[in-house]
Amino acid sequence: MTDRLQASVCVVVLMLIVGWVLFIGRAVFVPIVFGIIAVYVIVGFTRLLQRIPLIGERLPVQLRYALSIFLIAAGIFFAVDMLVANYDALVALAPRYQDSILSVIQKVAALLHLENEPTWDSLRRDMLAQFNVQAIVTGMLASLSSVIINVFVVALYASFLLFEHRTFGEKLTNMAANANNAARVKSIVIDINRRIGAYLALKTLLGVVLGGLCWGAMRGMGLEFAGLWAVLTALLNYVPYIGSVLGVLFPALMSVLQFGDLNDVLIVVMALIIIHFLIGNILDPYLMGNSLNLSPFAILASMAIWSALWGVSGAFLAVPITVIVTIIFSEFEMTRPVAILLSKNGRLTYGGNTPAA
Repeated sequence: MTDRLQASVCVVVLMLIVGWVLFIGRAVFVPIVFGIIAVYVIVGFTRLLQRIPLIGERLPVQLRYALSIFLIAAGIFFAVDMLVANYDALVALAPRYQDSILSVIQKVAALLHLENEPTWDSLRRDMLAQFNVQAIVTGMLASLSSVIINVFVVALYASFLLFEHRTFGEKLTNMAANANNAARVKSIVIDINRRIGAYLALKTLLGVVLGGLCWGAMRGMGLEFAGLWAVLTALLNYVPYIGSVLGVLFPALMSVLQFGDLNDVLIVVMALIIIHFLIGNILDPYLMGNSLNLSPFAILASMAIWSALWGVSGAFLAVPITVIVTIIFSEFEMTRPVAILLSKNGRLTYGGNTPAA
């Protein structure tokens, strides 16, 4: 066995072991990673506040951090309050939505000329026996309750990480074997912090704008729980590609249950599609640019991998983790080809390296 083949086998085995550890330890790792992401968002917002014309540079660093933490805490409080406020209403209206589902089934059956089939009544009873909207809604809200508890755990991790943020650079210097290694490690960390911080801060800002516009459209059309769907849309904005589809699909299903009329449903869907298109194809590229330099296929593949490891949380964390992995891989000769494959255009600018595919 050649040295290169032996090294490749060792890398594959190591990756399998790491994947297994990440999978069985997801209950521990996921809150920690979300805490790190929260710190990135806070630091990213702090840098965005510094870029405000005229007053940004004059604001003290402590005040910018305080404003960032306040804005993020207010957003989390608003989202949690929205979920709690809609709990009783969703459970109370669940039987009505179940009747709406039955009405839609009957309309589809009539359209397909199945209404007079002898097996239709039994089929309808069987479907309702298997499909209990109230139980589904209660289960979803129970899951949301656990999410709310995890939010406080994440906030605790983020608080301690922010407290240690000041001494992190000194720790990196002391960990390195010599000054050259210390400078190289600092360069990698600074690049990761800059890219991830800017990405998460701008993505959060875009999510707020997207959620606000969708809320206005849904509220104007009289869709129930418009605020809840707007919060969900803002959160799904962190998930590339699939998040936009789900952000339209969930309110569309709600409009089917509430209105039951094809024209009203189409109006809701078209309005949301237009808003997502404008944000995703005009405002998002204008603000984000090509800062991440990730291939669309790499993004989808990373979402599939991290979703398999960590479920829904993995879908939200896939892009930041993939960016960190790509930047680190670009710094080592053995793994640099992998970083080039993960990049969007085959050119890397991480840590001062500019290799081309």
